[in-house]
Amino acid sequence: MIRVSFLLFLCIIQFFSTINAQQLTSSEIKLALNKLNTVGSVLYIAAHPDDENTRLIAYMANEKKLRTGYLSLTRGDGGQNLIGTEQGALMGLVRTQELLEARKIDGGEQYFTRAVDFGYSKTAEETFEKWNKQEVLADVVFVIRKFKPDVIITRFPPTSEAGHGHHTASAILAEEAFDLAADPTAFPEQLNYVSVWQPKRLFLNASTWWDKELPQKAENNPAYATIDIGTYNPLLGTSYGEMAAESRTKHKSQGFGSAKTRGTQLEYLQLKKGEKFIDNNIFSGIDLTWNKVEGGKEITNLIVKATKEFDAEQPEKIVPTLLQVFQKVRAIPATNNLSYVKLFEIQKLITSCLGLHAEFIADDYTTTEHTKLKASINIVNRSNLKVVLSNIGIAENDTLVNTTLPYNELKTFEVNFQTPSYSLTNPYWLNEPFDGLFKVKNQDIIGTPGNNNSMFCFLMFEIEGQYFYLSNYLQYKWTDKVKGEIYRPVVVLPSVTANIAGNVFVFSSNQPKQVKVTLKAHENNQKGNVSLILPNGWSSSPTEIPYELTAKNQEQHVFFTVTPSQKIAEGEIKVELNKSNAIAKSLTVIEYDHITTQTLLPDAKGKVVRLDVQIKGKNIGYIMGAGDEIPVALEQLGYSVTLLNEYTLKNSDLSQFDAIISGIRAYNTNNYMISAQQYLMNYVKNGGTYVVQYNVNRGLLTEDLGPFPFKLSKDRVTDEESKVTFINTDYPILNFPNKITEKDFEGWIQERGVYFSNEWDNKYTPILEMNDSNETTKKGSLLVANYGKGAFIYTGLSFFRQLPAGVPGAFRLFANIVSYKQVESIK
Repeated sequence: MIRVSFLLFLCIIQFFSTINAQQLTSSEIKLALNKLNTVGSVLYIAAHPDDENTRLIAYMANEKKLRTGYLSLTRGDGGQNLIGTEQGALMGLVRTQELLEARKIDGGEQYFTRAVDFGYSKTAEETFEKWNKQEVLADVVFVIRKFKPDVIITRFPPTSEAGHGHHTASAILAEEAFDLAADPTAFPEQLNYVSVWQPKRLFLNASTWWDKELPQKAENNPAYATIDIGTYNPLLGTSYGEMAAESRTKHKSQGFGSAKTRGTQLEYLQLKKGEKFIDNNIFSGIDLTWNKVEGGKEITNLIVKATKEFDAEQPEKIVPTLLQVFQKVRAIPATNNLSYVKLFEIQKLITSCLGLHAEFIADDYTTTEHTKLKASINIVNRSNLKVVLSNIGIAENDTLVNTTLPYNELKTFEVNFQTPSYSLTNPYWLNEPFDGLFKVKNQDIIGTPGNNNSMFCFLMFEIEGQYFYLSNYLQYKWTDKVKGEIYRPVVVLPSVTANIAGNVFVFSSNQPKQVKVTLKAHENNQKGNVSLILPNGWSSSPTEIPYELTAKNQEQHVFFTVTPSQKIAEGEIKVELNKSNAIAKSLTVIEYDHITTQTLLPDAKGKVVRLDVQIKGKNIGYIMGAGDEIPVALEQLGYSVTLLNEYTLKNSDLSQFDAIISGIRAYNTNNYMISAQQYLMNYVKNGGTYVVQYNVNRGLLTEDLGPFPFKLSKDRVTDEESKVTFINTDYPILNFPNKITEKDFEGWIQERGVYFSNEWDNKYTPILEMNDSNETTKKGSLLVANYGKGAFIYTGLSFFRQLPAGVPGAFRLFANIVSYKQVESIK
């Protein structure tokens, strides 16, 4: 019977396990015991990573001791990036991991729908058009049915007051899903995986952001609950305001480092759907005890007994009682999600009380399909109880061990097993091309934050005559001389990956360019041939190159000379290995200290663009801001790019540069821009062209970005297809060295631009005007001012997105901007 149950919960338990989960301290064990005896749940719903109210999540999870989840409709793919150059799907992957790190701190769980964050949206209607409303609604319903919350809380109102089309959409979908989740005729295909569910209530987490009179409205109003979430938790030694700041600070890519708040912090919850509540208690009338489960009274009594007998200095004393709870909860049918939720809590309590550390460690962090993998299972029992490791299960193999684990003695078991054949590492939502919605074939994993790990071990223990089991994911660990011990996931890779040196190749003439491909072996003795698949009319020399990689991790660089088509055209360049008629996989690794290392296997391809573009000048200085890939794009155009820093700005001869460009948000992120500004203005005055790309209007280090006053605003045009009108078609920046036409604004992605100027000195000349539907015209996307012998240019146009995406017209316009001062020299 134990064996059957052991396998029954395999897939369920692995969802909740976390890599290298920390054991609980004695005070945390006390809190976990209290939480174990609380049977209730709350689901918070909003649109993006960082939308969530971390204070409220921390309060619900740790003060109310409820299972607390956050459903973010998107992964934040359209967000900006303050820490690197990731955009789009890669940005979404970073922000997914930031949310998971935040939840580790505040105690919540994380969920998503398949909706793609396509950037700022001004209306819910536009949002639903791009997402496919019914599909995203189905996902929200599925998560509700799977999570089964007693109460749902939305972050935003279902009106334009939410300030973002995605925000408004999240509230609309939550309110509709509240009703549909209980309807068996709604999305009936889901009922093969989940059962219908009716939450008791839905609340809006109202805010003074959009309702300045909220405190007065909520006072003595039975439709509102007022909660002080500034409470201090003595078991954790922190308040929820302090905890929430640590959680929110994990959103580092968005620059959301947060100050800790202490003292009273009121939150207002407005009832929007469901039964009325009483006594300011949003859970009134909801049974939050084990009474809702058959045999629940016995479980309650056992947990009460364990809580009373808990000794902070000898926590192992309550393990026998907890093991009885474990057996009782294990007997709850697996169809009841309460079973696996509470089993995970009990497992963590038992291992923490025992000081039982178990880990499954591979001898390398990469492997390939069908490969024999060496690993070790390291276990130490730091309690005085008799703990016997009875069985080790890996894949389909079960090994009888029957080894007693002596007090505080590390035991290591060497194992070998074969990597599964279906487990190439790649985020599940990125396995197929996507537009407004990620394509996910397996219904059961929709909503989950990441892949279910296919490599793990099962450990069966006998403790004081009772059976207990754990599952541990395969990991790799090493010791960094600065950071100490580090864990990372083991990834399954193809035998060979191929990385093209560049995402976009721009050909401004018929002259060929060299394309570099780096081949890397992920197992020994790989040999074959590599070739390029090119658009019609393009050619490469040679057509095929042999490769031989004798050792794992060995790399080989091969070079193709690619000749473009005679015609103006766009297409893709793809890498093929061994005439397989399939695109090879490339290898992308994202590494930041604040998140788990991420590995992706996108197709080995890049964009090629044959366009009619002229450039003037040669040398460009570039000041990096928050991070972008424009320097690489400029080099594709034929410019020589020098990265500038504080020292070079202040100590170099800037006149060597035909233009200097500041990267996105340089005046938000680089403190030295304040003191460097005078050097840049002197450069302009003496004949240089200085181009400033967008900066966020809040948090500017200086208001003096140019030689004359102008103000930045939140004005933006989010429709990438919106009409662009030339204010003066004769203006040089539209005519030299390339004649800019309406066609140059075709094929743009995500948006036209952000943070336009809305006020400027009359010495500036606006060049373009544009607007989103039903809005006034915006003229502040591109401003030019002559100053001394040179020129200053501000642009909020999203070149940082367009150039890496290979948008032809954006290259032509940017070449004109960079070449602007050359007009006078030509004259």
